[in-house]
Amino acid sequence: MAVRQPIISKEIIDAAAHPLTGAAGDYDPLLEMIGDARYVLLGEATHGTHEFYRARAEITKRLVREKGFSLIAWEADWPDALRVNRYIRGQGDDRDAVEATQNFERFPVWMWRNADILDLTGWLRSHNDSLPLNDTKVGVYGLDLYSLYRSIHSVIQYLDKVNPEAAKAARRRYGCFEDFGDDPQTYGMLASNDPSASCEDQVVEQLLELQRHAADFLDGRGAADELFFAEQNARVAKNAERYYRAMYHGRQNTWNLRDRHMVDTLDALMGHFEKQGEQPKVVIWAHNSHLGDARATDMSRRDEVNVGQLVRERHFEGTVLVGFTTYSGTVTAASDWGEPAERKRVRPGMRGSCEELFHEASVPNFLLVIGEHRHLYRSLASALLERAIGVIYRPETERWSHYLHAKLSEQFDAVIHFDETRAVEPLERTAQWDKGELPDMYPSAV
Repeated sequence: MAVRQPIISKEIIDAAAHPLTGAAGDYDPLLEMIGDARYVLLGEATHGTHEFYRARAEITKRLVREKGFSLIAWEADWPDALRVNRYIRGQGDDRDAVEATQNFERFPVWMWRNADILDLTGWLRSHNDSLPLNDTKVGVYGLDLYSLYRSIHSVIQYLDKVNPEAAKAARRRYGCFEDFGDDPQTYGMLASNDPSASCEDQVVEQLLELQRHAADFLDGRGAADELFFAEQNARVAKNAERYYRAMYHGRQNTWNLRDRHMVDTLDALMGHFEKQGEQPKVVIWAHNSHLGDARATDMSRRDEVNVGQLVRERHFEGTVLVGFTTYSGTVTAASDWGEPAERKRVRPGMRGSCEELFHEASVPNFLLVIGEHRHLYRSLASALLERAIGVIYRPETERWSHYLHAKLSEQFDAVIHFDETRAVEPLERTAQWDKGELPDMYPSAV
């Protein structure tokens, strides 16, 4: 994607910016723009920034209260989010939000085991408890597909309750994975090199078997929900098996498979609740790289699609995409996959980036509803650098590890910028996180 210096001035940003001051009406322009949309996608430029979590929670609460949104979909694993779902709906045995989030054990734990998620989970429980008996309660659901073994366990656990003979058959099918321990990556490596080791047929067969006998398990609304949850776990197992095999054949294979799975899960969720006579609306939380339209970034040159693009293609009239940016501050991230969470300093936005552009605005924190201003829309149609920090942050290779090119006016419908941000607070704080990262100017000889 060609990059050229944008024809944009500080005055254009200032004229379009809705300042974020902490007032109750900060997000009124965004809520007005959302209107009757049924899909609101809330991104994040990092997986570890407090302000992003807090803002998404504030917007989500307003969507629930004022616009009747009843589904919240996270970039999290299905069985882990389902435990939170049961808690906020007054089901299950968890006594509080801390217990309800205990299934989030897989790296990166801090994404969902953090103080901001606890606050939102507590609010959702209180909101649901306050509703009249027959009102639609809000639910939380996971979109991701990493939970191969936990989803397998959940399918068997469900079948043990409704049909022990079907559970025995499921154990035989899923027993194909026993030779690989509990490491899906080991399975993927071996099965990708030796097709005879693949469990693909077994996971497909189990999903089809569950679908074929669905009518046998239905007895009321609660039973319909539990069947749907189990069927989705079987679908996760099927797609996760394919994902872990695809890991050894390049990024595009896994990226597209994962994002298509997320959108198929969204459609399955909406379809399930529509069958129950509801008119569901969903707010989705995931990284900007998943929720901004891939066609507006250089992801498209790699033939990569993402959730934002796919949801727009399937539900264009009812979709709003919201991106988040920050210029500097701190972030919770690891130095490599599987390593401990650290509180790292975020370098100032690079020259030629949207972060640098927004840093020049007269107010530090603001909302841009891009379509409101013709000059802003045209200016942000030029390709700019845009930062993306996931669960790993490597500031020493910042340009190549964490920047892509994007045309913001095509990537998002609105952008929220916080100029200086701080790291999200993990529940499991370590001495390494508490210590933080030394400033760049700290004497190297010490």
